[in-house]
Amino acid sequence: MTTNRMPDMTLTSASAFVAASGLVVDDVTDTTVRGHADLGEDQHTPWGVVHGGVYATIVESAASIGASHAVADRGEFAVGVHNATDFLRPSTGCRATVEAEALHQGRTQQLWQVVITDAGTGKVLARGQLRVQNVPLPTAPPAATP
Repeated sequence: MTTNRMPDMTLTSASAFVAASGLVVDDVTDTTVRGHADLGEDQHTPWGVVHGGVYATIVESAASIGASHAVADRGEFAVGVHNATDFLRPSTGCRATVEAEALHQGRTQQLWQVVITDAGTGKVLARGQLRVQNVPLPTAPPAATP
């Protein structure tokens, strides 16, 4: 099976977990993903700063989307196998820009780098690297859960 059709990547179609990260995908190619997230109180720790898990989720999501786009015409998608996200500075909230770039794209694995930047200050909030495995698309859609 070959296809170049990607699933809907909008926040309204995302799982509650992914939607909570706030990642909006603005542009996807086989080697880059650009997007943004409006971060604020909904993603805060008890100490009033954006939770690091939000950044790790954005890294995983952005890189997986780009990597899956790159192999979709082969009937494959990409699943994360290693996520290393560095949290560089705390933020109480901002519009964050997200830029993902393929560093290596092999037959079975890819390596992507993602940089998350405060759009207002231009300061990098977090950066991550995601290694993914290219795997065949499921033959049947996943069953809906009640």
